[in-house]
Amino acid sequence: MTSQGEEEEMDTWGIGVAAALAVGLPALATGWAQSRIGPAAAASLTERPELGATAILLIAIPETMAILGFVVAVLILMRAG
Repeated sequence: MTSQGEEEEMDTWGIGVAAALAVGLPALATGWAQSRIGPAAAASLTERPELGATAILLIAIPETMAILGFVVAVLILMRAG
């Protein structure tokens, strides 16, 4: 049997892992997406410079995954107390 203190420690550990995963996994996905989008945007800008605004938008869109992951992590930590 586990004591009350050990259960609270396990809950705290699980909350920390959940918050870390909520930030880490979207950040990895964002990095992967931007590694694909960046070279494609650079190549398209050499051929058609007027696509600058579109390239910036396509590079910025994956960042929302990391931002939303951070928001979820904050919500997890706030709900945990």
